[in-house]
Amino acid sequence: MKLGIIIICHNIENDIDIRSCIKYLNNLKDIEVCLVNNNSKDKTYTALKMIKEGCIHVSIVNIKKLKSDSSAVKAGARFMSNKFNISNLGFVNSSAVKEYESLSVLIRTIDDSQIDISIFKNELSNKKEIKRTLFQSLFSVMDFLTKINRKNDHKSLNPLGKY
Repeated sequence: MKLGIIIICHNIENDIDIRSCIKYLNNLKDIEVCLVNNNSKDKTYTALKMIKEGCIHVSIVNIKKLKSDSSAVKAGARFMSNKFNISNLGFVNSSAVKEYESLSVLIRTIDDSQIDISIFKNELSNKKEIKRTLFQSLFSVMDFLTKINRKNDHKSLNPLGKY
């Protein structure tokens, strides 16, 4: 089973480098990406369609009426659960793209961290607890990336690389 990542996009036309996004998205292994256009008034949707044309594991959901990020994530999650055999779903809200300066930098960060994300996905799958529905098991990719960065910062402070 694959991991799914939902990325919410809203009016980020100027923050999209189509070639870089395609390059990094095509590097992802065992990860399906759903780009959700949340009623953008600029040409974000057009850019997302161009990205999808150059990628294998990318889907687009176009929301025509502005929704909250949580509603947009749910729309992406419904699409992903109906179309793919997804074991875990992560999401990135619309403000995260702005935090990372561009969509391609965000995707590159996910690409660079995909081994850690896969390990995290396996940890989630192996937990012996009550079986959660797909919507209950949604996790924030940004929270996870922040956690990874804190661990890496801690390792760089310790010359032996141990905790």
